[in-house]
Amino acid sequence: MKILITGGAGFIGTNTAMRFLSQGWSVVLLDNCSRKGAEFNLADLRAVGPFELIRADVRRPEAVTAALRAHGDADIVLHLAGQVAVTTSVQDPRSDFEDNALGTFNVLEALRTAGFPGLMIYSSTNKVYGSMGSAGVVEGPSRYSYRGFPEGIGEEQPLDFHSPYGCSKGAADQYVRDYARIYGLKTVVFRQSCIYGPHQYGVEDQGWLAWFTIAAATGRPLTVYGNGKQVRDVLYVDDLAEAYRKAFECRDRCAGAVFNVGGGPRNTLSLLELIERLNAALGIRIAVRFEDWRPGDQPVFIADIRRMQERLGWAPRTSVGDGLGRVLAWVQAHRDRFVR
Repeated sequence: MKILITGGAGFIGTNTAMRFLSQGWSVVLLDNCSRKGAEFNLADLRAVGPFELIRADVRRPEAVTAALRAHGDADIVLHLAGQVAVTTSVQDPRSDFEDNALGTFNVLEALRTAGFPGLMIYSSTNKVYGSMGSAGVVEGPSRYSYRGFPEGIGEEQPLDFHSPYGCSKGAADQYVRDYARIYGLKTVVFRQSCIYGPHQYGVEDQGWLAWFTIAAATGRPLTVYGNGKQVRDVLYVDDLAEAYRKAFECRDRCAGAVFNVGGGPRNTLSLLELIERLNAALGIRIAVRFEDWRPGDQPVFIADIRRMQERLGWAPRTSVGDGLGRVLAWVQAHRDRFVR
């Protein structure tokens, strides 16, 4: 079996590649390697097993077409490549559009023109739902919560693209859906919540759980935008990789489907709660300052994952405590990568 992963040298791509390599799959990565930590991730991957790396950019249609022509026998194309930060999209909306919307279009067109028979999975985002001001949010001592929605937000929630990032990912999300309807491609959209785990070189603008952990382990101060009560359902990356595999197993009956993918209501965390967990784990008091809210930030997002559970037979296995412990141990073991 073969999987081709765009953005394969990134955080999710690396962990997914490791998992599929360990299960005996042939792995091909397409990445321009511009993301911080890419070379570290490639080195870590080489220790797991052999893979092919295509250094290319999804914004270049000829490069994507050539890669798909060479690997048209892939069973899965997992499309992860793109721009990942809301703040970056606000600063440079054109590049954000080209990375996310145009890049995804290029992948879809390459698959369509090649008559690709396998499964294409697209890594979308909960940001396609916007701020969800009508959802009803309650403020507690350390976190926000929904007034309703005890199981979280389902796929029937109206789309409301908010921020250039929301627009570019949302446009790509809808293109992926429509290429299943119009052209018969086997595509699946995963609207992912907060994914975390090792091999994530988080920065202040993106990857908040990794960034907080890195800062705490290396003695750096933290800036919290807003009041820190923002809540996300967090999903350990190995559980996400398993969801990709489950989608492949169910590919004939889930083609064209959209799934909200996250830790669900039993795996949630606020920024303030994460800081307290890190303080306790490290025996420190992290220096924290507060700044204004950033555009497009949702006070709370918790994914309703029941469709995933029912259709794919999938559920998160890693608790918040276990997952955070693994991330902290990985950061501490690779501290030299963060203090240069």
